[in-house]
Amino acid sequence: MTTPSESARPSDRTRETEKDDARTPAGADRAPTPDEEKSAERADVDPEVARHYEEMAERGANQEGEGRLP
Repeated sequence: MTTPSESARPSDRTRETEKDDARTPAGADRAPTPDEEKSAERADVDPEVARHYEEMAERGANQEGEGRLP
């Protein structure tokens, strides 16, 4: 049986996988289909939802206190 400290230690395989993941650029796994593009163009955004989104983005940008990165 392993001790808690042994089971919490990442294996060499885990470390290699993490390195590979870190080298992989972020991005979409595929381009949108023509139907998805058309649907996005037709989408109507509720003005109140847009305002709320902007407010939450602003709050996040101006966050202070615990958990904030310098």
